[in-house]
Amino acid sequence: MNFKIKASLLLVCLLMSFGAQSQTTAQFRGTDRNGIYSEKKLLKSWPSEGPAVLWKAEGIGNGYSSPIISGNRIYVTGEVDSTGYLFAFDKSGKLLWKKETGPEWMENFTGSRSTPTLVDSLIYVSTSMGRILCFDAENGSQKWAVEMLKDLHGINVRFGYSEGPLINDNLIYCFPGGPDTNAAALNRFTGKIMWVSQAMKDSTSYTSPLLITLPARKIIVNYTIHHLIGLDAASGELLWSRKLIGPGDIHGNTALYENGYLYSLTGGGNGLVKLALSDNGRTITEQWTNEKVSDVHGGFVKTGNYIYTSQYKPRRYCSVDAVTGQITDSLKFDKGAVIFADDMLYFYTEKGMVGLVKPDNGKMELISSFKMPVGTKEFFTIPVIAGGVLYLRHGDAMLAYDIRQK
Repeated sequence: MNFKIKASLLLVCLLMSFGAQSQTTAQFRGTDRNGIYSEKKLLKSWPSEGPAVLWKAEGIGNGYSSPIISGNRIYVTGEVDSTGYLFAFDKSGKLLWKKETGPEWMENFTGSRSTPTLVDSLIYVSTSMGRILCFDAENGSQKWAVEMLKDLHGINVRFGYSEGPLINDNLIYCFPGGPDTNAAALNRFTGKIMWVSQAMKDSTSYTSPLLITLPARKIIVNYTIHHLIGLDAASGELLWSRKLIGPGDIHGNTALYENGYLYSLTGGGNGLVKLALSDNGRTITEQWTNEKVSDVHGGFVKTGNYIYTSQYKPRRYCSVDAVTGQITDSLKFDKGAVIFADDMLYFYTEKGMVGLVKPDNGKMELISSFKMPVGTKEFFTIPVIAGGVLYLRHGDAMLAYDIRQK
């Protein structure tokens, strides 16, 4: 091979590598869906009334979805008069545009569920009634839409579809649920069906799926109503499954993968589980299970050797040793969502309390707290941190708090 050919091949590889690395993604619970945000120089304590409010946006309707932030844009979904919308705001809270996404869930806990996903110039939305839509992130023009109930023979669940769309290269994954299309992959530019998977022939769950990249393959990890499953991301092949026990059917926590181990947390008696994932991704082996940890949908984070989450009963937060699986500490602060940034935990409870907590080798110290000033219904939304700003959503209102060190 002569020098010119070698140089050309090297240039192509570099360009491909740059393209992959330059892809901009904003999605549910941060870049890696693990609730960990890379922000630094954040406040280590708050005034009694909470950090300074930069702005408040109202009129986004009912919903439990989190906002996503990319560049100078903030996107969030909501339901107004039974119709869903995707809203785009600038960094000052000014509404730029809103686009209709179709009917939203009105039977119980009314409103939107799913957090949008943005990749480069396109934004993807999944509604509680099973519509998957692709919009231009700049002006909101719709590119395509697919109906999971009609086009993919999906079967909705008792609280409505809730998954945040997962993107991998040119594919977008979805979980219609049902005997013939437990999972499916679409071309993210056109909405064309690329593969369908029967998997466990089961109804879907409320979880946003996780993508794991191994040397041998990429794997999608998600829940059905009765199983934790691993699928080959390229083909939809079912690689493994783990049966879930107990009466609970609300699985809303995205799994976590780190250094060869997969962590799963659900309610209904399954608890927190640590699984070893084989190098080729085809097998899982249980390491430990702690049935006393029973969070339903507030998420969990792992920092160092400890996992932090909340418990359904009793209502409190707890920490778990990731090596042994034993609970190491608990904090009476109700229960709810948790994220992590700049060595601090952020709790957002179902009763609207916001807490700043210092973790120390499994111990938790509540440093500051305040009450979210809007709304009275359930506070189910998971917080977001971007650019030194803490974004909290409750129903019709979204508030931006300045948490930067001055």
